[in-house]
Amino acid sequence: MPQALLSLALLFVSVQLFAAEAAGTRSLIESALQGSIREPSEITRDSNRKPAQALSFFGLDSGMKVLELSPASGYWSKILGPVLCSEDGQLVFAVGLSETFKIEVMALPGLECTSTINEELTLLNVPEFSFAEADFDLILTFWNLHNLNEERRNHLNRAVFEALKSGGVYGIVDHTRRHMQPDNRAIGRRLDPVLVIKELTELGFKFEDYSQLHYHPEDDLAQEVGTPGIRGNTDRFTLKFRKP
Repeated sequence: MPQALLSLALLFVSVQLFAAEAAGTRSLIESALQGSIREPSEITRDSNRKPAQALSFFGLDSGMKVLELSPASGYWSKILGPVLCSEDGQLVFAVGLSETFKIEVMALPGLECTSTINEELTLLNVPEFSFAEADFDLILTFWNLHNLNEERRNHLNRAVFEALKSGGVYGIVDHTRRHMQPDNRAIGRRLDPVLVIKELTELGFKFEDYSQLHYHPEDDLAQEVGTPGIRGNTDRFTLKFRKP
């Protein structure tokens, strides 16, 4: 077979295998969404948070080594765990881990492949540091970066960059602040996505893509994110970065 035809054939096979793997992971995500370990209140949030679409956008694969930062009560963990633990994947948690999360969430069926690192850190305490493990395929943070000032974001994001393997992805979802908007109490828990892109590309990340999955045009970006009627319906940016 001529070399050009052989290359095309190999490319076709690779594309088919990738598509099959993506479909298999998507099926696992859908199964996890129906899992009995999820609370009714979490299932109610699915229509807003769009977890299957978000995790597919970030490129989740069931065989990955994934780090979830500050998982709070475990909404995303209860989806990620069953997907990764059903195959050969790993799910690691770090930063701001409560005892309730470790005792109640990590002990749930389907989260047997989970572990923790850097438990001494909280979102209010992020000095210069390195994660205790590396070679992650995917690192995810949901609604966390807005809690950090510029210095702590830099420390965390630099550690993320170091912990990812080459080609690894950093996925971020957070509440949107209008670009260059002056600080005030009402927008204190919002973050400028342009600033996030600037900070991460300066650290060496490649800005790869964004999604409008969590775009809410009815949010005027001027109200506190916990305001009744706004809570759960804030405009959120969904950004994907890759380590070269």
